[in-house]
Parts: sequence; C-alpha cells; structure tokens
Amino acid sequence: MTAPRPAEPPSEDLSRLAELHGVATSYSPSPDRTVAASATAVTLTLAALGVDASTPGAVRAALAAREREQGARLLPPTVVGWGTSPPAAVAALPEGTLLRVETEQGETRASAEQLPPGVHRLTATAPDGRTADAHLIIAPGRLPTPPGRSYGLLVQLYSLLSRRSWGMGDLGDLAELAGWAGRSLGAGFVQVNPLHAAVPGAPTDPSPYRPSSRRFPDPVHLRIEDVPESAYVEDPERLRVLLERSGRLREAVLEKGALIDRDAVWELKREALELLCEVPLGPGRRAAYCDFLSEQGQALEDHATWCALAEVHGPDWHRWPTGLRDPRSPDTVRARDGLLHRVDFWSRLAWLTDTQLTAAQRAGREAGMPVGIVHDLAVGVHPGGADAWAQQEYFAAGMSVGAPPDAFNARGQDWGLPPWRPDRLADSGYAPFRELLRALFRYAGALRIDHVMGLFRLWWVPQGRPPTEGTYVRYDAEAMLAVLVLEASRAGAPVIGEDLGTVEPGVREALRECGVLGTSVLWFERDWEGDGRPLPPDRWRADCLATATTHDLPSTAARLTGEHVELRDSLGLLARPLEEERAEAAADTGEWLSLLARLGLLQGTGGGTDTSSEEAEIQAVHRFLLRTPARMVGVWLPDGVGDRRPQNLPGTWDQYPNWRLPIADAGGRPVTLEELAASPRLHALVEVLREPAGPSGG
Repeated sequence: MTAPRPAEPPSEDLSRLAELHGVATSYSPSPDRTVAASATAVTLTLAALGVDASTPGAVRAALAAREREQGARLLPPTVVGWGTSPPAAVAALPEGTLLRVETEQGETRASAEQLPPGVHRLTATAPDGRTADAHLIIAPGRLPTPPGRSYGLLVQLYSLLSRRSWGMGDLGDLAELAGWAGRSLGAGFVQVNPLHAAVPGAPTDPSPYRPSSRRFPDPVHLRIEDVPESAYVEDPERLRVLLERSGRLREAVLEKGALIDRDAVWELKREALELLCEVPLGPGRRAAYCDFLSEQGQALEDHATWCALAEVHGPDWHRWPTGLRDPRSPDTVRARDGLLHRVDFWSRLAWLTDTQLTAAQRAGREAGMPVGIVHDLAVGVHPGGADAWAQQEYFAAGMSVGAPPDAFNARGQDWGLPPWRPDRLADSGYAPFRELLRALFRYAGALRIDHVMGLFRLWWVPQGRPPTEGTYVRYDAEAMLAVLVLEASRAGAPVIGEDLGTVEPGVREALRECGVLGTSVLWFERDWEGDGRPLPPDRWRADCLATATTHDLPSTAARLTGEHVELRDSLGLLARPLEEERAEAAADTGEWLSLLARLGLLQGTGGGTDTSSEEAEIQAVHRFLLRTPARMVGVWLPDGVGDRRPQNLPGTWDQYPNWRLPIADAGGRPVTLEELAASPRLHALVEVLREPAGPSGG
C-alpha cells in the first residue's frame, strides 16, 4: 500500500499573497514545532476572502494588485487611536496632508488630536492630490476594572430549576438567584452561559455555544408569569392548562430523573406567548415597545423576519427559495409584508426577553452586587441561522471556525461556525462587532468572551475538509480591542477573556494592557516554564477570574475523587489504559492537596458542621483561590452541593447528556433553587470566601 503524499506547501508567491491578506502558511502546535499549511488550505481560504489564487498566473496577478493597492493607499479602511494620542496611521501621513474629521458627536475638526471616544469619519487629502476616507475609532486607554475584589457564582441557567420554572431555569430564576446571592451571600456577580437565540425546530441543538443569533436573546428563558400581559389573556383556562403541563415537565426533571427537555419547554412557552401577544399593550407598554423597535432598527427587523420565514421554510436559510436567501431582495420584502403579524410576534418576544434580562441585572445591582450578571459571548453563530442570513456579507462562505491539531486532539476541531471576514469588518468600521457588543451591554454587568484569542486569529477550516487541512487567519486585534474597550467603557462593564489552552505569544499581554481580565482555572495553573508543579497563590496573575472548574471540566468533587476518569472510561474516551489515566489523575490531585496542606488550608469550616473529607477539600480549594491576587473569584454553583457531573463533556455528542442536566447533589438528586438557598453545604463554602485571605506564600 502506497503511503499518502504530504500536502504540498505554498509557493513563494502564494505565501507572500497569503501574508498580505493575513492568512498564515504555517502554525506551531508547540514552541519547538512548526507545521506548514497546505497550498490547498491557503488557496481555499484566500478564495473565501475574494482572492483568486487557483493558478500560478492568478496568484501573480492577485499579488501585483494587492501590492499596488497597498502602495497607493493613504490610510487603511479603519484607523485606531487610544486616549488622546494621535493615531499612528495619521502620524505617518505625508507632511502637509489635510485632515477633516466628522465626529460621532456631530462636530467637524481639522485635526485627529484630542478627539472624544467614539467612531468618527476621517478624510485625508495628501499634497499630491490623493484622498482617503477611513473610519476612525478612538478608544479610552483601558477598560474599566471591577470595583474592588469580589467573588460570585458561576451557573448554567438552564440547569437552575426552581419550583416556579417550566422544566428548565429561566430569567425569573436568574433574578431570584442574583437577589439572594447579593443580599445573603455578599456575592459580587453571577456568571451565566450564553443566552443567545437558538436555532428553532426540534430537536434543537442544546449547546448555548452554537446559536442562531448572538445579537438577540432566546425567549425560551422567559418567565411567562412575569410578563404583565399574562394577567389579561382572553382564555385564562388555556394558560392554566399550560401551567399544569409545565409543572409536570418540572417534576419529571426534579423527581423522576428526566433530562431537561428544552424543546418540550419551548413548545409550552411558545403556546403561552401566542396567548400573551394577543393581549393589547397598554399605552406605557406600547410606548416602551415602540422605543425598543426604534432602538434596534434594521437588526431586529432582520432577526424577526428570519424567525418568521424559518417557521414557513425551515431553520436553514440555505434551503429556502432562492429569492429569500438575500435579506434585501424584493422577494424577501414581499414575504415580510405577508408575514407582518409573525414578524411582530418575534419582535415582541425579543423585547420581552430584553426586559427580563434587564430586570435580572437590576435585581443583582439592587442587592448590592458591584458587577451583577456576567453574560457570555459565544465565539460564533450557526451557519443556517439568523445572523448568518442577515449579515452574510460579513461571513466567509464555505469556511468554519475550529482548532488545529494539538497534543490533546490529534485530529483538530471543527466547530461548525462561519468566521467573520476581517476585510469586511475593517471596511465597515467594525460595525457588526460594535452592534453586537452594544446589544449585550444593554443588560450585562460584565461580559465574558469565549475563546478571546479569536480577536487575534481564528483557525479556518474549508467546508468538506478535515480540521487538519485548515489554517489561521489573522484579524486586526488592535481594532477589535479598541471596539471592545470603547463599548465596554460606555457601559461601565468589565470584560473577562476565556484564554485557556494554547495562546500565541503576546496575546495575554495585549489583553492585560487593555484591561481585559483572563481566566485562571486551578488545575491548569502550574509552573510550566519551571518544574511543572502547582503554582503557589502569590505567583498567580491578579488580572483574572480565578475558578476551580468550568462548564467544560469535571466538577471539583469528581476531580478530587477521580470519578471524571471513570466517566470518560465508561464512554470509551480514554486514549490510554484506565490504570495509567487513574494514576496520572491521582498524582495531579495529590500534588495540589499536598500544597493545600502545606499552606494550612485543609480544615473544616467549624460552626458545628460535620465536614466530610471531600467537602473540606473543596473548601480548601476555594481558600486557595482567595489567597491568590485574582480580582474576581468564581464558585461553580454545582460545587456548592457536591455535584459529580460535568455540564458538558467535550468529545461527546449523544453518548452523554450535554447541556441537559439539572444541578444535583453528591448523590445525583436534583437540587432546586430554593434548596440551594437553604443548603448548609453551600453556605459553608461561601463562608470560606468571607474568611480573611491570609498570607499567600507557597
């Protein structure tokens, strides 16, 4: 059998062309190893950016055109300035160049100095007659920092069922949790999973990280009884029947071991919302709704139109009639006019959800939380969903975001999310990113950005190719960060970047300089440049959210007992013999427990509680986090009751109930919000965070 030939590397001309368009021709899975991207991957990626590199002649022509364009260009399409300093691109203009700046505030200036923060229009006219127009982003020097040190709770909202929720956690539960945690626990924040709109249609992908839209939230999270119109429905008996059915859904999860069934919950809520939306709005409510429609404008109209069309033609716009695949086509306009009642229905749901999200944030702040609700921004959107349809000019057709092969996954990853085109973003002054952030900051006290490294570069995988045949595409990180700092500063909201895993050199430093907090998970914090042993608390970074675990990792109880290894073995996910995995996990945990013991952190909370060894170890882990200088310390809420199961097990699809598990105690019994609030174990853990931190050392 003949061995397959290695992929052909790019030619010199193709490499140069790729470099000029931000397309990488190699990557480094480890500091001591560099892997060349295939010529095919580079060619297909350039094609997705509108560059023909299919033949040597096409490459030469595209290269010459790009070099001519760059040589003649006075300014890039977007220029960035920080604080009051003049932008570097403006300072580099030929001497004698005349400037005209139209500020976001409506002023006209002849200089780019001392401009207020905002996105302005800049026109430059050089002495030789050349002119250029550019978007000018002026951002404050740094993001706002969290007000003092705080600790908070991390939770997947769907998993947080109360005795009032309809089979999964909702925004009423979130408001209750925030109010209780702020007042009774002294918590500074509650961090939740992405609440973006999902792609409709059963079975819905339960992952909150592959949404239809990141710009609008999902109405499945609505608390129906909190909508004022619920008191005035014309058929209250029908609503009562829906409430009874929702109670059976809730009891199935809490009492009978059923999984959370998002589709069943949505079926009931949608029927209820149809009833509620038949109720005429009162004058004040109507005025508030009209304000929302005006504020959201075209973006909301597009989103609601997609939802209405999806009811008729299915949830993948690529399979719609040809004329409807373009949101601006005459066919789409006619279809929208014929579905105005459904467009209004989906617009109303977006408003109701926005209102309850705002109420949850207000509940947290009124309870004394300095931050409130930390919302999560997923890395991308579903290719067939609302955002990909409405903003398709900004997405790279035929491409998907993923990750290259590494030591943990030799096959790489394909996340099935279309990437934004960096060239189109720059041409628009990063309008889609600005609008997205502005929408989230309406109700977010802070924002977590999943895979924050995507602001710098993303691994693009050509459609139909394995992830190993992808390549990195670079974004203008300075512009992306400037937009982030600008919008977060306007909202007065801190930003947390999920920077776990492989991070290219310089990224964490750039994020820190802008004030973006990182994410530090205890088990990964080791002296990787030294002896590899657990990192003492005084050597942790301060600008981070420090936690013991995340939604993608084993619970702290499972890691301490080694149950996470047994779970992966039962699902056939281990790459090595079980005994080897057990031994490595035990050694890893043992090193951490030894450090906790040396620091004197392994003790019960006292107060008459009978603290088990495992519970004492979980408390010790959090005492350790408190010893670090981290600005924010997060407690994974299921850790507070000894939950064993991860909410998501990467590498599985239907082998494990990802995103469908309620919070449960150590015995696997679901625990309601009301029971959490009364849990001695959870209160004992929180008391740990209220103890004096003590010396850090190590």
